[in-house]
Amino acid sequence: MKLPEEYYLGSDVVALSRDLIGKYLFTCIDGETTGGYIVETEAYNGIIDKASHSYGNRITPRTKTMFEQGGIAYVYLCYGIHEMFNIVTSVGGQPHAILIRAVVPTDGLDIIMQRRNMETLKPNITKGPGSVAKALGISRKINAFSLQGDTIWVEDRGLSFPDAEVVAGPRIGVDYAGEDALLPYRFYVRGNIFVSKPNK
Repeated sequence: MKLPEEYYLGSDVVALSRDLIGKYLFTCIDGETTGGYIVETEAYNGIIDKASHSYGNRITPRTKTMFEQGGIAYVYLCYGIHEMFNIVTSVGGQPHAILIRAVVPTDGLDIIMQRRNMETLKPNITKGPGSVAKALGISRKINAFSLQGDTIWVEDRGLSFPDAEVVAGPRIGVDYAGEDALLPYRFYVRGNIFVSKPNK
């Protein structure tokens, strides 16, 4: 069952980031459906978060998607190489976003391996946000697409992880954010082999 639009409109991006652990992310690109369940996320808390693209109410051609109403895809290019998929949350004008850092692939494994140029299902196939996007065929072509559509969406299939199995810690690669780099806005399933950089 697709998560309803209302799900994405909550103002607590950190709570939503935790809640997305165990939800299933799917894409249908060029008629091929691929997906898996989310095991690692990072929350970006809008204009007050020094790690966020929208910090200080910064609106650019890239960040304007973040200021839309929640429930859409925000896809951007990182280091000129990796596409990164985020879920925009909250109401319009409040630019919250959640980066999907890792999934456990479950659907369309042959297509995922083909996209990643792999012959076997190794953990790094969907480990890290760049790998997730490449494996699921996510690119900037679907930036701002609704998660209610048939190209990219999130489902609740009843999978959940108790708090004892989910680690909350600092985000990765945001040292420039000063004290905000230390905020416990990253969530991941403890011991999961697909998690990008476990530290516990």
